[in-house]
Amino acid sequence: MTMTTLKLAAVGLSAAATLASFPAHAGKDLDAIKKRGELICGVNTALPGFSAADSQGKWSGMDVDVCRSVAAAVLSSPDKVRYVPLTAQQRFTALQSGEIDILARNTTWTLTRDASLGLSFTGVNFYDGQGFMVPKKLNVKSAKQLKGATVCVQSGTTTELNLTDYSRANKLNMKPVVFEKLEAALAAYSSGRCQAYTTDASGLASSRAKDMAKPDDHVILPELISKEPLGPAVRRGDDEWAAIVRWVGFALLEAEEYEVTQANVDQMKTSSTNPGVMRLLGAGTEDTGKLLGLDKEWAYRAVKATGNYGEIFERHVGPKTAIGLPRGSNNLWSKGGLMYAPPVR
Repeated sequence: MTMTTLKLAAVGLSAAATLASFPAHAGKDLDAIKKRGELICGVNTALPGFSAADSQGKWSGMDVDVCRSVAAAVLSSPDKVRYVPLTAQQRFTALQSGEIDILARNTTWTLTRDASLGLSFTGVNFYDGQGFMVPKKLNVKSAKQLKGATVCVQSGTTTELNLTDYSRANKLNMKPVVFEKLEAALAAYSSGRCQAYTTDASGLASSRAKDMAKPDDHVILPELISKEPLGPAVRRGDDEWAAIVRWVGFALLEAEEYEVTQANVDQMKTSSTNPGVMRLLGAGTEDTGKLLGLDKEWAYRAVKATGNYGEIFERHVGPKTAIGLPRGSNNLWSKGGLMYAPPVR
């Protein structure tokens, strides 16, 4: 190797080291949110387990906790969130127009949405698939028995498109009955206007438990007819803001891997000697926050606000809730699921 080559290599290594530790600029969206002192979050109008408001107007659910954790990381409080309930047809326009900062509304990540709507998905917070719910009295055991059936479905969704594809592929001649609002579709199904109701399997479990007068009178059929990776999205054009939302989600997964919980996060922050835990919670010398335009305790605050990903799942939709979903694909990769976070380092 010549002296010139050695010098060029040294310059390259020096530049790489500088880039590796260079703090992030605060993006325009983060600046606006900090100036406002509030995160504006688009959520479902009413989907228990994911986003729904109680009689006092307090929102809860897995998607709500996406927003609470991001607000804790960015604004130091999970309560500095304004929730904007949106229908399926309203949601993308609301994000594109700047009405909301983040869309956390059980939204499926697809090529068309990712490539043509001016938004960026930041990850998956729930792996799902589309299914069907029918009255038990029909004695239907399989979706393939629904030939010629009327099926209630919400418009502006992948659900509507998947229903058409499944019906055509299996020559079932299903007859969609389409509604803009979830509540209207459920009301039509429960009144008997439709012989079946279709949406994501998690939504079926939620609606069966919360919206049907007699949940045991309804059966969720075994088939899943699609892949539905659900996750939050932000407007395209602010990479710094997208990185923050993405890594808050990853931090909650890594917290579960390290068994850092809402209950023990303070103790772990002060006493853990695990370098990964110390890095995650901002207890060591490493400062991951500066790479995101945040302080070093950003992930600590997120976990303290909502708990880790597993706690969020169990609290809102897990086996001990009325919705009663198993972890399944939403378990950690180390436990047979699909949830896998790149290292927070």
